[in-house]
Amino acid sequence: METKLEQAYLYDFYGELLNDHQRKVYEDFYFNDLSLGEIAEEEGISRQGVHDLVKRSSRALEAYEKKLHLVEKFLYIRDRVGVIQSLVRSYNEKNQETVRAEIEKISNEILEGL
Repeated sequence: METKLEQAYLYDFYGELLNDHQRKVYEDFYFNDLSLGEIAEEEGISRQGVHDLVKRSSRALEAYEKKLHLVEKFLYIRDRVGVIQSLVRSYNEKNQETVRAEIEKISNEILEGL
């Protein structure tokens, strides 16, 4: 997965677990596209300090994901729901019992994963 997209997912799920300062710097770097120098000037810390803070915050978010797997579960469920939606769209074109059985199977997989 692309780094920025991965970081966005991690932040969406675990960003509230960062402190206010970490969140501000993280958002400025990843979402507001500010440079390390711009953030350093704004926060009154060194560029290296910003770099270290961004890295520590990223590692913290990744550690939460490693333990909780919320992003992984979300992406899996999103994918499976996409398959269900595709099956529903083709419901009239296919054997309806086959489609119903496939939707039930996927739904059960999702529920087992929760």
